[in-house]
Amino acid sequence: MDYLTSAECAKKWNVSQRRVAIYCKEGRIEGAFLMGRMWLIPKDAKKPEDPRRVRKMGQDKK
Repeated sequence: MDYLTSAECAKKWNVSQRRVAIYCKEGRIEGAFLMGRMWLIPKDAKKPEDPRRVRKMGQDKK
């Protein structure tokens, strides 16, 4: 299986390298593992939903 580093995934997904590391640490990317100080992520991994972007349904704008 081919793996990408967190920097490569960050560029691919258009997010910061730190955000990718947080996804990995929280277990939100299946198959990602820590080797030394570097996260390795499967090449075919899907970008998880960003938990900071929560749309609140049913709320009207004021």
